[in-house]
Formats: sequence, structure tokens, C-alpha cells
Amino acid sequence: MSTGGDGKFHFAVDRGGTFTDLHYTLPDGSENVSKLLSVDPSNYDDAPTEGIRRILNEYDPTGKKHPRGEVVDTSLIGSIRMGTTVATNALLEREGERMGLVITKGFKDLLHINNQTRSDIFDLTCKAPKVLYEEVVEVDERVMLAEFFDEGKSQATIELLETQPSAEDEQQNASSRYCTSSWSKAGVGKRIKGVTGEQVIPLCSPDPDAIRRSLQSLADKGIKSLAIVFLHSYVYPEHEILVGDIAKSMNCFTEISLSHEVMSMVKVVPRGHTVSAAAYLTPKITEYLASFTKGFDSELMSNVRLDFMKSDGGLTPVNDFGGHQAILSGPAGGVVGYAKTSYRPSLDKDESKSTKPLPVIGFDMGGTSTDVSRYDGSLELVFETTTAGVSIQAPQLDIHTVAAGGGSRLFLQNGLFVVGPESAKAHPGPICYRKNGYLAVTDANVVLGRVIPDYFPNIFGPNEDEPLDLAGAREAFEKLKMESTEAEGRSVEELAYGFIQVANEAMCRPIRNLTQMRGFDITSHALACFGGAGPQHACAMARALGIKKVYVHRYGGVLSAYGLSMADAVVEEQEPAKEVYAVAKSGGGFDESIDPSASTREERLQYLAKKARLSLMKQGYSENSVVIEKYLNMRYQGTDNAIMIKESNSASALPYAEKFVEQYHREFGFELDGRDILIDDFRVRGVVPGKTLQPPAATPQLGSPTPAGKTKAYFENGWEHVSTYNMEDLKPGHEIQGPAIIFQSISTIVLEIGCVAAVTSDGDLDIDVTQLHSDAASFANDEREAEIIEDPVQLSIFAHRFMGIAEQMGRTLARTAISVNIKERLDFSCALFTSDGGLVANAPHIPVHLGAMQSAVRFQVEYWNGEGREGIKEGDVFVSNHPQLAGGSHLPDITVITPIFHEGKIIFFVASRGHHSDIGGVSPGSMPPHSVNLKDEGARIVAFKLVKDGKFQEDGITEILVNQGDVPGTRNLKDNISDLRAQVAANNSGIRLLHQLVHENGLKKVEAYMHFIQHNAEMAVRNMLKDFASAHGTRAHSIDYMDDGTPIELTIEIDPMTGSACFDFEGTGPQILGNLNAPPAVTYSAVIYSLRSLVGQDIPLNQGCLTPIELKIPAYSLLNPSDDVGVVGGNVLTSQRVVDVVLKAFKACAASQGCMNNLTFGDDRFGYYETIAGGSGAGPTWEGRSGVHTHCTNTRITDPEILERRYPVLLRRFGLRKGSGGNGKHKGGEGVIREIEPLRPLVMSILSERRTLQPYGLNGGEPGMTGRNLLVKKDGVVLNIGAKRSGSLSVGERLVIETPGGGGYGKATD
Repeated sequence: MSTGGDGKFHFAVDRGGTFTDLHYTLPDGSENVSKLLSVDPSNYDDAPTEGIRRILNEYDPTGKKHPRGEVVDTSLIGSIRMGTTVATNALLEREGERMGLVITKGFKDLLHINNQTRSDIFDLTCKAPKVLYEEVVEVDERVMLAEFFDEGKSQATIELLETQPSAEDEQQNASSRYCTSSWSKAGVGKRIKGVTGEQVIPLCSPDPDAIRRSLQSLADKGIKSLAIVFLHSYVYPEHEILVGDIAKSMNCFTEISLSHEVMSMVKVVPRGHTVSAAAYLTPKITEYLASFTKGFDSELMSNVRLDFMKSDGGLTPVNDFGGHQAILSGPAGGVVGYAKTSYRPSLDKDESKSTKPLPVIGFDMGGTSTDVSRYDGSLELVFETTTAGVSIQAPQLDIHTVAAGGGSRLFLQNGLFVVGPESAKAHPGPICYRKNGYLAVTDANVVLGRVIPDYFPNIFGPNEDEPLDLAGAREAFEKLKMESTEAEGRSVEELAYGFIQVANEAMCRPIRNLTQMRGFDITSHALACFGGAGPQHACAMARALGIKKVYVHRYGGVLSAYGLSMADAVVEEQEPAKEVYAVAKSGGGFDESIDPSASTREERLQYLAKKARLSLMKQGYSENSVVIEKYLNMRYQGTDNAIMIKESNSASALPYAEKFVEQYHREFGFELDGRDILIDDFRVRGVVPGKTLQPPAATPQLGSPTPAGKTKAYFENGWEHVSTYNMEDLKPGHEIQGPAIIFQSISTIVLEIGCVAAVTSDGDLDIDVTQLHSDAASFANDEREAEIIEDPVQLSIFAHRFMGIAEQMGRTLARTAISVNIKERLDFSCALFTSDGGLVANAPHIPVHLGAMQSAVRFQVEYWNGEGREGIKEGDVFVSNHPQLAGGSHLPDITVITPIFHEGKIIFFVASRGHHSDIGGVSPGSMPPHSVNLKDEGARIVAFKLVKDGKFQEDGITEILVNQGDVPGTRNLKDNISDLRAQVAANNSGIRLLHQLVHENGLKKVEAYMHFIQHNAEMAVRNMLKDFASAHGTRAHSIDYMDDGTPIELTIEIDPMTGSACFDFEGTGPQILGNLNAPPAVTYSAVIYSLRSLVGQDIPLNQGCLTPIELKIPAYSLLNPSDDVGVVGGNVLTSQRVVDVVLKAFKACAASQGCMNNLTFGDDRFGYYETIAGGSGAGPTWEGRSGVHTHCTNTRITDPEILERRYPVLLRRFGLRKGSGGNGKHKGGEGVIREIEPLRPLVMSILSERRTLQPYGLNGGEPGMTGRNLLVKKDGVVLNIGAKRSGSLSVGERLVIETPGGGGYGKATD
């Protein structure tokens, strides 16, 4: 409908991987949409250009023709806005520009190591996406922060340090073969004020001549693009600027990206990935733009405003569009589209009164994946995300992606219906595309009559002129039915419908995470669905989620393009800071009489606001149209989780603090009294608001329209005869009762039974979703109900639900914890248990915790129900950590267990286990290298009610943690208490979600499927053991040794008929006078991890994995010690060797590094703990990965800039240890070298293994190198300090940790 135009055409174009969508406004103001293939080389070179040409050709008011093959006349074009997946696809497919990385010397491999974790803990290959750079240049430059080094020093001393290093100092550096650079000694050099006001010390400046030579070598190899990232350049960018200027002067490089310009935020690893993405992708965007613009006349750039959509949902001019900003360019338009069209007041049908807008969940279902997001009045942004293995540090919309879409492939595996993550893609596509494709979700919808071939264009088959192939899809399901026991007794339709149900649950899971884990009530939201496949699933998903309202926009199939037409123009300006915003008072709250950052804050925000405003004015916008939004990136002192807080209109003396505390409490569930609030970044967002739609008008009630036809479609009750409607025939006020199918020009909408769709005044669909069978839960709880029979579809759905609950518990714990160990390193696990303590679902957090908590839960049940004890009551929460007596792993891992009651009975348990940074003992960090008695390692808790009658027993747990007799108590009680409260909160989130599951399905059904899911895992392990016995025999044996010579021996006897097996550790050495003893729970965890990895498919992780296994562990052996010996090393070191022994017995792969390289350091003011990566073992078809955590651990390493900003150390080097991986047909992964220097005297402790005996190679492969721990003295003397050592290091001394490599596999060939 025309609203009056400006005489120009305006285009909004979303170029996707398969289709290009256009929304256009004609010169008279009327609007329309169109769609064409993104790639059609026989007809056109560029889809957006062709789409624009077609529209001009049809609607040019002068009657002029715009023939194909000629450049497009731009005289009537007012604007073009584009969203594109060019950068995303180049990143996913690794098809960006050839690029070199320029980085601080000693950190060549930093981006490869990343955070040292692996994405799939059960994947023995440890595969990860390739890094973006081809070559690396290390620049001998270094900057350090002065704060810790200068602390307590007089001004005279500092002035003396600012002189140049003496010849004696330089000689000392040269004398050590472990000196990695020509840096000055730590702390020697001029103090310079950085961007944040912090004092920095340039220890070494770049040598221009050396830089030119290095860059020329890159250019000679054909490298055209550079990414430059130096440590601490966010605060001191001069070295990056110098190198960048040299590179520009050489005229060899088409793209030069500097990390401080791309995103000036702390954390060198994500900043390095971000600048790499900019250098890698920006040339591809430039290349595409050149291709696009050549299709238009020479006046394009002067006649037409050409803007691109950024990942943050804002438009930017073509010349400012960088590759790192383009990752979500396509999906961002859809988020803006549903935000502007769906977040609106609803109209009461009787009184025509508007109500408050519902928060909206965006559901964008495409061919290979589904994107979900949330909108509640403002776009929700995140500032660090990972895409295709690359961490991007830039403002981006908070979009969660799951690998389930119309092209997701369908499998029947191990008794489960499995959807994805593999995709049929656009080519060859699903079976129904007639290109010899794969069975996929779209095939299921076709077979069920939910997608009707007659209403799809005939664009399929080899000549792209045939309809969707219903017969072929049915035949594929028939074949699957005949081949799989899981399909036994099902019709083709029941099989296809089962897959639809499982696909829906897979897509519901990220929506639950997006809402429930952040404290939002999912049922209070509306669901806005778009994308070609979304409307076929939206009503069923809304019903499963308890959502009562679904919106389908009239342009739902092209909503990203429509969103582009309404998007804001945005400029972001940001700079780092280090300021105190609010000073905490001892009694709680903040001192409102003090505003330490006031002058600096206002000055910097005004400066950034001016830059943003001028930038938008240069783009042609008027000053009055620019809206300035001011933000502070804030965090509590001593924590690492910052929150971006927008300026508010509060009258409070500290308005940002008020908003921060409110948001922190909502996100994390508590506040941190007694801690200052700090500012990490100043940020300004300049916005020119885009088009805003008017609220929908009231519509007359026209009742039901006349159907366009009838068809047969399959729903939950079977085949239904349903009416079909064409959207173009519907009028505002029409209502359609489900079941029904509605055809849009570019999508099909499936209206489920009981749903009612109303046509709004704008021509959109407003669907009310009713919950069927509201009495299902009470009926299911009726004990007279027939026995529940296992159903593979329901089993698959419950597997998603159980694991989703465990994962949400983990997210709650990570959000609410205080310590770096839990919040940042993610050293924790969460799990669900049956009423008898059997493990049901353990989220894959830390492998050494897998299965181990079952022993802890069962012990508490037995203990508290023992004679003379008070029993288990509602409102109780238990805590324990004792390794030998209470099912623990080692003392720092504290387990919190909560029973779940229903009608007075315990129905389930939930538990969380987290590694506490200190719980007392003889050394800081509670990881003493030389402990021999358990009491030396910290507080021992056998059984204590942490919460009793609903009250947290802080005095009682404090007494346990602080008073430990002749051994020091915890050094960090405040964090202990906070983390224990966080564990209780995580358990409570699991309780709430399990109660909800019971309410939806009934207790009897939930309990039944808990047992069914355990049986499913059991059968998967039994089948794996049968297969192994068939191929290799019924007996397997292996032995390996700890560095002290203690053997771990395993003999496996497999029953080939039943798949049962006995794992007999007879021959394992006796317990030792040390701390490598491992309690039985650790061996259980190592075995369950190994079995799950050997299965090789995604099966539920629970106690069923161990049901076929009889474990025999000799008493008082290394793996079953007495209850008073040291065990802290058993959990982190011996566990790794047990896995090596099990995998060796199964001939699976060579040994990985076999160690966690546990490093602790601290003094009486703080304690720090980290584990360090090494090399993974090679296998029959893969190379070992270098610099990764393996097997029983998967904790993150602290970013180097965070490490040096928070702790008094200087990280001299962190990179791969070349040549440490074992040789073979497939080489083992390399270990790492990590070199640390204290900036004040610190106690440093190392607890490690594989320093004497090498990680074995397999099948002729050579072993990996052993690790080494070295102390470099001030005079350059190097000492090998052995595998386990604790001692004080002085300023100027360095600890060098060289971790083991992985073993090779197969004999190397010449």
C-alpha cells in the first residue's frame, strides 16, 4: 500500500547462501518483496544486482528498460542496504585472504593454543578449526604493566629503574640459553602513561630494519594481508602503530589491521582472533563489493547511499565495513526485523485495549541451522563470541545457533532418533530435492503433508524443473524403517513424525538456555518465527515451551531483508579504562559521597560521543537526528565478569552502580557486598533511528475465511483432513482454527491442533497457542496408569531434556560463582541422579568428575539414613569432599548434593562439584606437590548439612574450613562461601527444571525414562565391547607406569555374547608415600570417560555406561588407597594414566601428554591455580593436536593480559614445544612451553608427571617427549627442579614449564 514516496527506489537486500531476498520501496512509497537464487551463473553474475535490475525493469516510472548485460542506471536509486553471509561463509569454509600474523615474540602459537580446551571432550582426535593465518612474524617487542612491580617502591628507586639496562644486565640475558628475547629485565625502563591512565614500561621496542626484513619475507611468499597484535596494545598502542606504518610504507599489503583499532579491549587472545578475522575477511568483502559495484553505472557511489548491516544490528557505510563486523550481517537483519514488527502492544479482542508488549524470542530456522535470540525493548549485545573456532571480540547481537534446520540429516543410532548436526546442505540437499541427497527434516515434513509439493516451485532435479519428490522421500523412510530396530512397529508417518518431535526439542533447548538460565520466565514470551522452515515448527515448539503466542510476519520468509529496511545507522566508539566507579562501604552498599572517576569518566564519554556524532554527520545525517547512548563496562573488584551498563535517568548519586547491581542480581542471583565497582571500558553508541512501525490497529472480527482447498496432513493424533488457505486471500479480522495449513508466497505455516491464527490489520498472523491435555500430569501420576513402555522418540526427547537441565545447572554455577577456577576456568560439573543415587545425566564439563559424583550421592544417602542419624529432610543440602570415605576425587573438589522431594518423598537428587581455589593445607592453592597425608591437603568433609531446614549453615561450614588443627585453614574463606552458595543455587535451578519436567509429563514417566536412558547407554557400551571382542578377541591387557615406577596394570575379559566385561587392575602397584594415590571414584571416572569416547557416537552419559563393567581394584593399591594418604595428585595425574592404560588396551590411540601440569603460585595475599596443555596422542586416522588439554581435564587457561593485569607475574613465553610430539605415520601433538617470572617474591608449586617416562606411541609410532620443569636463576644458571616441587621464587627468577608431547601412531615412512 502506498504511503507517499520520495520518487526514488530504496532496496534492502539480504544475500544468503541459497537465496537472496529483497524488500523494496517504489518511488510512490509502496512496498513489496522478492526472492531469487544467490547463485545462478548461467543467468547472472551477482544476485543482488540482478534482483535490483529486475525491479527497476518492472517498475521504472519512466518506462525505461533495464536489460540484463548492461550496467544498472542508478539515477532513480535512493539507497541500497545489504546484509551478507560472504564473510561468514569465508570464515566457515576458510576461504579468506592469505594472511600473516604479526605478534609479540614468544607468543607465536598463542592463537593456536587459544584457551587450550577442546570443543568435544569425548573426541579423541581433539579436532579444531584451522587458524586463519598462514605465516607468523614474531616481533621482539614487549610492554609490561608497572603496577605490581612498582608497588611499595620509592620514587627514587623507580627513577633508577627508568635508566637503560646496564651492560651487566644485557650480558646476564645473553648468558642464558633460555632467554627468549632481548628484553630488559622486568621493571627496567621508562614509565609511560597508557590509554587507561595505567603506567606501562616498554621493555623492548621494535627494530624497524628487522621488521622490514620480516615483512618482506611475507610479501615474497604472496601474503597480502596482515594482522598485527601485541600484548597490552589496548593500553599502549605505539608499537602496533609503528609496525603498521612500516607495513604501509612498503606498499606490499592490501589490508593491514591493528588490534587496538579493531577492538581496544583487554584479552589478547580474542583480540588477536578478532584482528585476524578483520585481516582475513575484509579483503573478501572488498572483493565482493568490487564485483557488486561493477554491475552499476559510475555514479553509484555518488548517487546512492550504500550501507551494510553489521553484526551489532546497525548499518554502516560501505567504506567502514570490516570483516570482523560482518560475521552476523545476515542474521542481524532478521533480529531487527522481528524486534521492530513483533515487540508491540497486543489488542484485547473485546475492548480494543492495548497491553504491554511481550518480550519476544526470535526463531529463525534455515536449511542447516537455527538461530534464536531475545528482544525486550532493546537489542541484546555480547562482546565476545566464538564462530567457527574464532573468538570475535566486537559488539554482536546475542544470537544462539543450533545445528538443526530443514536440511539436518536424520539417523537412528543406539536406540535413539538423532537429528543433525550433519546437514544435507543446499547441494545435494534432502532426498526430496531429487539430487541423490540425504534423508533430512524437510523430507519428514514432505512425507507428513506439512510441506506440499504443489505449492512449491518446480526448481528441483538435475534440470531444476521438477517438483519436490514425495515418493522418493517416502521410499527413503521405508528403507530406514526396514534397516533399523528403532523403527520397529512404526509406520512411515510415525517414523517421520518422531523425527519432527526430536528436531523440535533440539531447537527448544537453546531457547530454554536463552531464557531460563538468565532468570526469565519462558512462558511470558512470544515466539516470532521467520525463515523458510520456521513456520512449519513454531506452533509445536511454542506448545512444548509453554509459550502462548506466536507471530508470523507477512514477510516472514524475507524478514532479514525487511529488517534491513528499518535498521538504525550506528557508530560504535570505545576505549579501555581502569577506574573505580563506586567505593564499597564495610556495612554494605556504596559511599555516595565519593565518585572517584567523575571527571575522567565524563571527559572520555563526551570525547567518544563527539567522535560518534561527527562520524554520523560525515555520512550525511543531521546532527539533530543523532541519538547518543553512553555505556560503562563494569565489574565487581576481584571478578572477571563485566556487564555493559547503559546510562539511566536515575536520580541516584551513582546511577550506573544502581543499574549494575540490579542487573548483576538478576543475572547471577546475588550481590557482592564489600567490593568496589570498577570500570573496564568507556563506550558510546551513536544511533540514527530507523523506521518505526505504528502499533497495529483494531480489526473487525470476520470469522473464518473460505478455505482455498483441502489436504491431508499428519499431526499428533495421526492423519487429519485439514483446510488450506492462501495468505493473499485472507483479510484483517479473519480467524483460522487449527489444524490448518496456510501458504505464504515464500513459506508454509502449519497451524497445530487447537491453535487459532488471527490476521492483523497489517496482514500478519497472530497465533494463540493452547496447551492440550492440561490434566496430563495428574493423569500420568495416577498409579493405575498402564506400565510405561520405552519409546525411542520419547527417549530421544528426554535425553535432550535431562542433558539440558544438567547444562543449565552448569551455566547457573558459572554465572553465580566468584572464583576464577569456577567462573573463568570452568572447573566444575553438574549432574542429575535417580532417587537411589544412580547417575542419569552429567553435563560434559570436566571428565575426571564424570560418574564420580554417583559415589558421593550414594554415600550421603547411606550415611544420613544410618542408624542414629537424623535422616534426609526437605530443605537439606549436603556437602562433602573426602576422597576415600565420601566418594570424592580430591579435597579441593567440593560436592554439594540436594535431594528433590515430591509429595514428601525423595524422587531425585542433583549435585554440583567445583574446584575451590584454596581449602587450607600446607601450601597455597591446596595442591601441595609433596603431601603424604590427606590432612596436609586441606579441609576434609565426610558429611555435613550445608543447608538445614532451608537455612545456609555458614558458621558450621566456616568452622570446618578454617579450623584444621595443626594445618593452616583456608586462605580464601570469602570465595569458598560464595562458591558454595553458587553450587546451592545451581542445584536449585536443577530442582526447578526437574519439577517442571514432572509437571509436564508426570512423575512415573520421568522416572521411567531416567531408567530407560541408563539402559540405552548400557546397550551402547555393550555393543561396543561386542564389536571389539569380535575384531580383537575377548581378552585385552595393558600396563603403563608412573614416573616413580609404580605400575598401573589392566586386564579386560569380555563376554562376547552379553557385552559384559571385567576390568581387573590386579598387578597395579601399592599405594605410595606421596599424593599420587587415586581413590576409586577417580578410576570410575577415567573408565566411564574412556568407554564413552570409545563408543564414538553421541550417547547419554550416565551410570549405564558402567553397568556392563565389573571393576576389580586391589585394596591398598595406588587406585584404592587407605583413607588417610595424600591423593591430590591422583585426581589430576594418575587419572590421566588410567585413561592411557584403558585406551592402550583397546588399541585406540597413542598416549596423550598424561598430565595436567598443575601450577599454583601465591603469597599471603592471594592464590592462583592453573593447569597447562600438552600434546594429544595420534590415532589410526589422525594427527595428534598440539597445545590442548586432553582426557580427564578441559579447563581454560587465563588470557595473558588478564594474568598480568590481575596477578604479580610476567608471562615471558607461551608457545608450542617444537619436536615434542612422537614421530609416526601420524605424528603426536606437541606440548607447550610456559615461562613465568614473579614481580614480587612468590611461592610457586608444580605438580606434574611424564617427566621421566615418555607417553607411548602405538602400532610402531614413536613416544612423545617427556616434560621438564626448569628454574632459571638470576645469574642465568638453569636448574631442573623435577616433576614435583614447591619453593619461593625471587624477582628476576623464572619458572619454565615444558609439557609432554603426545605419542605417534604407526610406523613413519620415508
